[in-house]
Amino acid sequence: MKFFQGKVNEPVPEAERLAEYRRNGDVALLGALYEPYMDMVFGICFKYLREEEECKDAVMQIFEKMVPDLRQHDVSNFKSWLHSVARNHCLMKLRVSRVAIGQGSEEDQIQELEAVSNDEVFTLDGQLDALDGCLQKLVNEQRVSIELFYLQNKCYRDIAGETGFEIGKVKSYIQNGKRNLKICMESNGSY
Repeated sequence: MKFFQGKVNEPVPEAERLAEYRRNGDVALLGALYEPYMDMVFGICFKYLREEEECKDAVMQIFEKMVPDLRQHDVSNFKSWLHSVARNHCLMKLRVSRVAIGQGSEEDQIQELEAVSNDEVFTLDGQLDALDGCLQKLVNEQRVSIELFYLQNKCYRDIAGETGFEIGKVKSYIQNGKRNLKICMESNGSY
């Protein structure tokens, strides 16, 4: 699910990209920051909305909402912030549709949605912190390979080219790194 075409040549830390966007308001920069997370946002939307076209629309609506929001707010963890924004966007859409068809009072629906969303925020924050900690415990080759493969959506060949690792080693680092992450997450009770 790719909507943006601009690519940044060198990997730039998200915090720097966010700061640069806040300084100059370049929407293409924000698009490049958002693009790797579009599949995650779509998945969150699908969890709540269950209709593919509605989810695609929500992915774009969330981006449009981010344009002014990120100029005003200083975000330290973009991924978890984006997860909360996507979840809240979907919960709001559900609330509006429930009110429109008259299912229960608006106050009851808000309380129900807030209870679910607050529990999920705490669970997600804990899982993200545990995952971050476990990633740091991996040997460098596994950590780098996993970050490039899952967080930057690079293929084995691109990872091998960037790191100098053999393609067979990249596959091995990713497989062993995933196993080690799972073990670490389970030992932390976060899996």
